Amino acid sequence: MTPAPVPGGAAPGEVAGAVAGAFRAEWGQIVATLIRLTGDWDLAEECAQDAFAAALERWPRDGVPSRPGAWLTTTARNRAVDRLRRDAAGARKLADAIEAFVALPRDA
Repeated sequence: MTPAPVPGGAAPGEVAGAVAGAFRAEWGQIVATLIRLTGDWDLAEECAQDAFAAALERWPRDGVPSRPGAWLTTTARNRAVDRLRRDAAGARKLADAIEAFVALPRDA
């Protein structure tokens, strides 16, 4: 017996089919879009994978979107932008820490 979909959600078989179809049709385009955005092939693939994992988690609850490829692209792009921002913030904090360390008085 297959589980019933959550109200407003989608049946597991429907989600699996939609994700598999989107993977076949959209994977290359999603990764290419992210490579153009980030310049980083590994980050692009990782964020695309994260988007597909998010789809498997959310679509059973929220339903399959009318344009799965657009949903996946947007989700992957948002994750990539978040990662780039987090990495930039970390680099700024590291630079500030180094600057503070260099400015410390030295005992002779």
